[in-house]
Amino acid sequence: MKVFFAGGGTGGHFYPALAIARAMVSADSRVEPFFIGAQRGIEREALPATEFPFALLDLHPLYRSDPWNNWRTIVGGIRAWRTIGQLVRTQSPVALVATGGYAAGLALAYARRSKISIVIQEQNSFPGMTVRWFAPHAKQLHLGFPEATMSLKLGPSTQVYDTGNPIEPPPESRPSRSAALQQWGFHDTTRPVILIAGGSQGARAINEAVASWVRDRGPQTAGVRVIWSTGRAAYSQYAALESGEVRVRPFIAPMSEAYAAADLAVCRAGAMTTAELTAWGVPSLLIPLPTAAADHQTANARALVMSGAAMMLAQSELTPTTLSEAIRNLSGAGDHLSTMRAAALQRARPNAAQDIARHILSMKEFK
Repeated sequence: MKVFFAGGGTGGHFYPALAIARAMVSADSRVEPFFIGAQRGIEREALPATEFPFALLDLHPLYRSDPWNNWRTIVGGIRAWRTIGQLVRTQSPVALVATGGYAAGLALAYARRSKISIVIQEQNSFPGMTVRWFAPHAKQLHLGFPEATMSLKLGPSTQVYDTGNPIEPPPESRPSRSAALQQWGFHDTTRPVILIAGGSQGARAINEAVASWVRDRGPQTAGVRVIWSTGRAAYSQYAALESGEVRVRPFIAPMSEAYAAADLAVCRAGAMTTAELTAWGVPSLLIPLPTAAADHQTANARALVMSGAAMMLAQSELTPTTLSEAIRNLSGAGDHLSTMRAAALQRARPNAAQDIARHILSMKEFK
């Protein structure tokens, strides 16, 4: 049974599709995923390393700030439409699973026209434009944040599931905090550990504020230890700030030892990041990326703040002083952190990929 997967441009759209595809194959060996992506998206590098066949098309987003470049979107779209048609005719997919982003839009449009069953997984609490357009035509809609339903129009037969975002779940036997601290060379188990990460590419605003805080001996004053992921490109600027209290890394993978050691995380509010934080029960100070499409990271952060799992600090208010105050106040409030940890775990959906796969395979198309 051929199943098309479309979604990409960014890792936040591509990796959920990959997780769902693998979960479906694991649950039913008859499933044969085929990926449709964009030549200019992250999937260009990621898909060749996977076990699945794929086609990369000349897809472009809408150039809102540079509308004169939208000719690329039109020309690329016409060519991609023809290619998708050829793929549908030769492979006869029983369903399309879309995870958003401009890489999914044209495939969704073709599926609707061809009456191919549509399944959508939306990662954020404020849905992207592609998902908002096609949600009414989906047979199933899987939400990373239940709050997303407030911004969606649904079809009369659309089934909606609060499944969470598909991530690599914590292991059944999680690393103990003491063992994780030893891995990082922290031998005092009484002092809180702050995990600071701006994503795989880092976050300049966060890095600059953290660097000033570290230079001013902020971790020593607050009585905390720090695990700081700067991003590969920025690492050379900050590597010298490593000390007995501060571990500086270009990138952390896997994240399990960092999450197991952390008492508090300071990070962006991307959908997959927040899913991992809740799965591991890590309280967070979220600093949303202000340039994210439709400001969806702020919406994600607010959802976690409202549930009691996080605090939020706008990037416009981020300074070494505000960062220091927030870390000191949170790290020194043990009861508050415990409450936040419980709230995070309450929102956790660590088995989202398997749950989504199970719901998709229950559709009549797979019987």
